Amino acid sequence: MSREGVRSHIAAVANLRFNCPPLCPKIDPMARRMPLQMPVLRLLLLVLAWQLGTAGAHAADVVYPPGSRLGLVPPSSMVTSSNFFGFEDPDTTAAIILASLPTEAYAELDKTISADALKKQGMIFEKREAIPLATGQAFLVIGRQEKLHKWILIGSSPVLTALVTVQIPDAAKSRYPDAAIRGTLATLAIRPTVPVEEQLGLLPFKLADLAGFQVAGIMPGRAVVLSDSTAALASQPPSQILISVAPGGPAEARNREEFARDVFAGVPNIRDVRVTSSEALRIAGQPMHEIMAEAKDPGGSISLKVVQWLRFGGGGYLQLVGIAPTTAWPDAYPRFRAVRDGIEPR
Repeated sequence: MSREGVRSHIAAVANLRFNCPPLCPKIDPMARRMPLQMPVLRLLLLVLAWQLGTAGAHAADVVYPPGSRLGLVPPSSMVTSSNFFGFEDPDTTAAIILASLPTEAYAELDKTISADALKKQGMIFEKREAIPLATGQAFLVIGRQEKLHKWILIGSSPVLTALVTVQIPDAAKSRYPDAAIRGTLATLAIRPTVPVEEQLGLLPFKLADLAGFQVAGIMPGRAVVLSDSTAALASQPPSQILISVAPGGPAEARNREEFARDVFAGVPNIRDVRVTSSEALRIAGQPMHEIMAEAKDPGGSISLKVVQWLRFGGGGYLQLVGIAPTTAWPDAYPRFRAVRDGIEPR
């Protein structure tokens, strides 16, 4: 599978990678709880060419892609992909893509995945059948899309909904017959957790100090969200900080404040934002810009404080966004700074 072909689909999958409100309503590889809303279901249908699930398996032979809770015994001609969670055959572009969703996703997908729904996404439906799994109910959908054969298995479990998509080009069908694909799917397994160091190893930077936060979500090669495990008050969200890298950014110092404000405007799931300060900084000799703000949670009932730091250099920029309830800010802010000051290039 070409890198370009993957990116257009993986962009959508990656957009589901975090599960960390209020920073981002996305699903992380650990697949914790998150309300599955209809816009997410529509997006899942758009990327259904990419996912399926089950558990059990021959643990000794199972390969887990770095950062993924899902693993399986891949065909001998496939290797772990560096472009997505899964496996690919570099000679034929055949691929197996793994993704984890919240447990409640299974019931919604069970109701909405149909021949008509897949037809709207350009997939020719061939069959759907129930697949018994040790962890719960599951079903397999088989079809075609352009010159690809596809197997989409969606499986329930007590901890997540597993989706894996196998897509095989016409030219590689003899190498990957239906019986071989089913045999591979039967080895799918779910590990209890992804080691923190393995998750952090997917990032293009090192975090020397987690400042008491836990990893809440990873976008491999791009971003991480750190979060308190619990909020100070049950009625409030936990304090969280997003760290991400992106290409670009202004070369001239005079353009950095406007750029920082534009980036800050894209911070999701906050409302009634009031910027209280915006200033240029230099930390450890590197140019940065800081924005401080007050805001409300999406429901408008919880007062929040927000800080954004942008660090410029190397043809790109590093963005840090810390959000905490106002009552938790005295504790959270110095910890946000400790995380910021401990970031190092990999």
